[in-house]
Amino acid sequence: MASQRKKISYHEFLNREYEFFHAPLAPELDFYETIQSGDIRQVRKLLTEPFHLKEGFGVLSKDPLSNLKYHLTITTAMVARYCISGGLSQAESYSLSDYYIRLGDEAKTPEEITDIHNDMCIHYASRMQNVRRSTISSKAINKCINYIYEHLHTRIKLDTLAEIANLTPTYLSRLFKKETGYSVSEYIKTKKLETAKAMLSASDYSIAEISVSLAFPSQSYFTNLLKKDCGLTPKQYRDRYFGQPFEK
Repeated sequence: MASQRKKISYHEFLNREYEFFHAPLAPELDFYETIQSGDIRQVRKLLTEPFHLKEGFGVLSKDPLSNLKYHLTITTAMVARYCISGGLSQAESYSLSDYYIRLGDEAKTPEEITDIHNDMCIHYASRMQNVRRSTISSKAINKCINYIYEHLHTRIKLDTLAEIANLTPTYLSRLFKKETGYSVSEYIKTKKLETAKAMLSASDYSIAEISVSLAFPSQSYFTNLLKKDCGLTPKQYRDRYFGQPFEK
């Protein structure tokens, strides 16, 4: 029961599914692809037309402000998915989308929604620029990284990753370090911490739930790990960063 709960907690946070997209036109696809490419300069050029003045939006609500909010949600969800397909981690991409969708929901004016939309696009583009600079080329390591992201709620073992990559544990360790700059254990620990930070800043899960859902040995271990990483306890981190977009 506990293992099922921790799996649910983690995947509730990550697996946001938005099933109400209108098919975007070609220029919109180009826009998403530009963000995915990390070309911040070009994204800024494409943001010259205010979001709230764009024509062609479908009518999802009779209330103009609500209609604009729905379209911001759709755009944010699309950008999140494009960036995930471009290599951005699910944890980070969905953390950002949750943050900007929540901001949009709280917006009071169309102009405020445009500002939120523009900030969201630039933020994603900047994260994708970083992803492009650190692309992992090996298929074996990509398989391992995908497995790690999908199984952060478990204790991930080197032998399991080696089996997935069809490599010996020793060779995988050397290759992983060469391509990522981290040992396998360091990488897993880093990604668990990044996800924990995202959950602290963008969700209402308790500290205990976060600790359990990411399979830390204990809550005190999680607390000590985070404190060593950034000098803050989980409570202090949440108090300082809740409601702000997570950045590595």
